Amino acid sequence: MTKRVLTGKIVSSKNKNTVVIQVERKFRHPVLKKVLKRSKKYHAHYETGDFKVGDRIRIIESKPISKLKKWKVLIN
Repeated sequence: MTKRVLTGKIVSSKNKNTVVIQVERKFRHPVLKKVLKRSKKYHAHYETGDFKVGDRIRIIESKPISKLKKWKVLIN
């Protein structure tokens, strides 16, 4: 099974080794046929790197690291 990779914008980097990423998705409403935007926040783990609010990064699914962290920052 492949791991999911998401792209999003950093909304918080205050915690040690943790960043909060907001991922937006667009979809067409089945009845109204209107394009809607929905967003969701993910907590991701990183070992190295200096991230600022507003940076766009990619995250990859991983085994659970803590209660909220189930993603890791993907370094290219």
